[in-house]
Amino acid sequence: MKYFVTVAGREIEVEVDGDQVHVVGETRHVSLRHRPGTPLWQLTIDGRARDVMLQPLGSGRWIAGAGGEQLDIEVIDERTRHIRSLTAGAAPSSGGEVIRAPMPGLVVRLLVEPGGSVPAGAGVLVLEAMKMENELRAPAAGVVRSVLASVGQAVEKGQALVEFE
Repeated sequence: MKYFVTVAGREIEVEVDGDQVHVVGETRHVSLRHRPGTPLWQLTIDGRARDVMLQPLGSGRWIAGAGGEQLDIEVIDERTRHIRSLTAGAAPSSGGEVIRAPMPGLVVRLLVEPGGSVPAGAGVLVLEAMKMENELRAPAAGVVRSVLASVGQAVEKGQALVEFE
């Protein structure tokens, strides 16, 4: 299956065929396995393993972290890309979104307040988990309806943290 991955404004075509991944004229053997109970995934490329943190933002958008670096990534398949081209890239709905804790952790910073306007991808809250700080980001532009967590609060995976109008 063919995917289009956008990283730092650059689109990369990726074709996946089982454990073979074709990227920019090169073929690699790749596997991705979740480490249960953690936000970490083990990414193995041509036999070399590396832990990465993956946080879904919805609509094919992800935050990926490894080695202290964090990247915003969008992954769409060929069909979705074609549909977007037919609809002139209509923006996703910005209403009714909820940011949920992707893992258990401790809220260390709130970056928004109720009534505040937030652009898509902007930081909303910082959650510490496994001695790493993870900035949770707005999945779409919107206005903050309510902040359901406070600094110093321990939260569980899936717990609602911030609601948008």
